[in-house]
Amino acid sequence: MHIIGTAGHVDHGKSSLVAALTGTNPDRWLEEQLRGMTLDLGFAHLRFDDGSEAGIIDVPGHERFLHNMLAGAAGMELLVLVVAANEGVREQTIEHLHVLRYLNVRRVVVALTKMDLVPNERKGEACRALHEQLRGTIAEDAPIFAVSTVTGENLDVLKLGLQFELSHLPPRDPEAPAYLPIDRVFTLAGRGTIVTGTLMQGRIALGDTLALAPSGTEVRVRSLHVFGAPRDEAFGGSRVAINVPGIEKHEIGRGEVLSDARFAARAQFAVDFVPLDDAVALLRRRTPVRAHIGSAEIVGTLVFEAVPYDASTVRAQLFLREPVLAFPGVRFVVRRLSPKTLLGGGEIASIEAASRPDDIGDAIEGSVAAVLAEAGAQPLELAAIAFHANLREDVAQHALDALAARGDALRVLRPAAFLGKAAANDLLARTSAELEAHHAREPWAMGVTSLALARALDVPEPLLVRVLHALAEDGRIAMRNGYFATPTHQPKFTPDQRAFFDRSVPVDPAAPFVPVEFAAVAAAVKSSAIPGLQKAFDTLLARGVFVKVGEALYRGTQIDKIHGMIEAFITAHERMTMAEFRDLIGTSRKYAVPLLEWFDGRGITVRSGDYRMLRMRRGTATHSV
Repeated sequence: MHIIGTAGHVDHGKSSLVAALTGTNPDRWLEEQLRGMTLDLGFAHLRFDDGSEAGIIDVPGHERFLHNMLAGAAGMELLVLVVAANEGVREQTIEHLHVLRYLNVRRVVVALTKMDLVPNERKGEACRALHEQLRGTIAEDAPIFAVSTVTGENLDVLKLGLQFELSHLPPRDPEAPAYLPIDRVFTLAGRGTIVTGTLMQGRIALGDTLALAPSGTEVRVRSLHVFGAPRDEAFGGSRVAINVPGIEKHEIGRGEVLSDARFAARAQFAVDFVPLDDAVALLRRRTPVRAHIGSAEIVGTLVFEAVPYDASTVRAQLFLREPVLAFPGVRFVVRRLSPKTLLGGGEIASIEAASRPDDIGDAIEGSVAAVLAEAGAQPLELAAIAFHANLREDVAQHALDALAARGDALRVLRPAAFLGKAAANDLLARTSAELEAHHAREPWAMGVTSLALARALDVPEPLLVRVLHALAEDGRIAMRNGYFATPTHQPKFTPDQRAFFDRSVPVDPAAPFVPVEFAAVAAAVKSSAIPGLQKAFDTLLARGVFVKVGEALYRGTQIDKIHGMIEAFITAHERMTMAEFRDLIGTSRKYAVPLLEWFDGRGITVRSGDYRMLRMRRGTATHSV
C-alpha cells in the first residue's frame, strides 16, 4: 500500500475531491464540516477496480494550520496538488510545494478543480496558465487533470492516473525497523487507547511488543486495523490504527513514534540540509528553528560550520530541545520560530550505496557494507550498524554474517563488532609489511608484540589487538605466545646464537635430567655481545625449546623425556611418590619438587596425599634450537 497526500491553497477543493474519489468525507470534525475548511489531518481509503488500494491524507490548506499539514506530510509518496481553476496557483500552493520538496514525495499529479466554474473557451487557457505557474517546482512536469467534483468531469480519468502513478512507486522496505510516527491518539469505549499513523517502513503484527519514543514505554499490539479493516499484519505504506492497552491517552502525544527498534531517541543529529532559496539570507551559524521530523514539531537550533551562501546541500548539526526517534535517511523540514516561514529541509545524515541492486538481499548487504566503509578503521557494533543502515538488528546481523563469510567484513570481539573489508585489508597489509620487515631484521625473534605493532602503525593498541586476534583467527597472521608473525614465519638463529645456547644449557650424559640455573643463563645472555641474543632467548622460551621450572632451566627435550618416564611409571604402578620420582630421574629433591608441581600445574599429574597419578596422557612434541 502507498499513501497519497493532498496539498494546495485553502478552499481549492481538496476535501471535496477526496470525498468524490473515495466516498469518505475526510473532514472528521463537525467544525470542519460546518466551516467548509479543513483544520486538521483527514484520512480516506481509495480502492481501485483491480483490487489495489491506497490511503489518502487530506491536509489543511490554511497557513495557520501548516503545522498540522506537516504532521501528516511525512508519509506522503504520491502528491495530488489541488488548484482551483477559477483562482490558479496561490501563495499557500507554493508554500506546500516548497515544504513537500524536502519530504518523501516521489511523484506528483495536479488536479485542476472547479472546472465547472470556468467557461469552456477558457479551460485550455487555465491548464496552460497552471503549467507555467508550476515551473521550477516539484510539480512542473506533473500531469494535469482538469476535474469537477460537482459535475464529475474527469474524476474517473484522475483515478486511473493515480493508479498508474502508484504502480510506479517502489515498495517500502519491509526489513527495516518498524517506524510509525503517531499523528492521532484517541480512546474507544471498551478498547482503550488507539494510536494512528502512517507506517513509514517495516512491519507490525498482532502481539508485537513495540516501544514508544522518546519515553521508551513498551506497549503491546492488541488489535491492528488498516483503514478500518482488522489485519494480522501491516506493512510499510499503510495507514494503521493500533490498540495499545495499558497506557492512557494523555500519556501519548502526536509526534511520538512507535518502533520495534532498540535505539534511544536523540536530541542531536548530523543532517544534510538544503536551504530554501529565499531563506539563505536568514540563516546564521546558529539558527533557532522549528523542526518537523515524522509527525513531531520540536524547537531546536540548526548549527553550521560555515553559513550556507546558496541553496546547495550542506552538512549541519540539529540540536533539539526534546529527543525524537529518527533513522538515517528520515526527511525533515525546519521553519523559523517567528514568523513561522519555511527555511529548508533535508534528511538525517546517512550513508547510501552507490547503486541499489534489484535483489533485496544484495541491497541490504550493500547498505551494511557502506556503513562499515564509512566507519573506516573503527569497528562498529551491531546496534550502530543497524541504526546507520536503517535495518532491524536481526536483518543487519544476517547481512553481516554473509559479508563476514565472504571476507567482505571482519568480525572482531570484546565487544563483538565488525570492520569493513577495505579497512581490514588495509590494516592487514600494513601489519604484514611491518612483520615482514621485522622478520628480515630479526629472524630469530618469535614475532612482534601488539604494543610494538601499535606504535609502528600508529594505531591504538586496544583497537589493534581486537583486529589482530580476528586476523589470526582467520589464519591471515599468526599469533603465538603473545607474539604476532606472518603465517609462514619460523625463527632462525645465527651460528653464534646456537653455539652460545649449546654452551650455556648443556646436557650431561651422566646426569641427563639435571638442569642449569636460570639466573646464570639469563645473566650470560644479558652480558653477551652477540646480536639479538636476548630476543633469541625469549623465542626459545616461548617455543618451549627451553623450559623454566622454578629457578631451574631445562631443555624441552629433557621435559619430554621426563614426561614419558612419569607416564610409563604410573601406568605400570598406578601411582608414584616423590621419592620414587626423584630416584626415577636421578636428581635431587631440590629439583624433583618443583618439577612435579610443574607437571601438576599443567594438568599432567594430580596429587593425592603423598602420591601422584596421571590426569592426562601427553601428545608428541619436538624441541630443537
